[in-house]
Amino acid sequence: MSRSSRYSKLFLIPIVLGATVLVFTFITPQVFAQEHAAASDAGLNKSLLAIAAAIAIAAGLIGTGIAQQGIGAAGMGIIAEKPEKFGQVLFFFVIPETLWIIGFVLGIILLLGIL
Repeated sequence: MSRSSRYSKLFLIPIVLGATVLVFTFITPQVFAQEHAAASDAGLNKSLLAIAAAIAIAAGLIGTGIAQQGIGAAGMGIIAEKPEKFGQVLFFFVIPETLWIIGFVLGIILLLGIL
């Protein structure tokens, strides 16, 4: 299996999941509208905020993994040739960690309704 076909299959998963969530988001309120007219909107808002928080956290984690993938491979090559560069490589390897921290903070802000 080539690398590009593997990545194309992996990128298809979030698209299918996003389309499924979108379909269920717009179908569900119409089904329960007769029974719970006022409560349905509040529940829908909370569920959409939970989904948005999950997407923010997951995107931060995926972005961190993708960034550290290349940095780690290049860093090991540098350390193999020049072991004294370990501090610099470690610094550059840790920089992408801010992506998941930002995603986590944004998820908490969405869940707590701060903004």
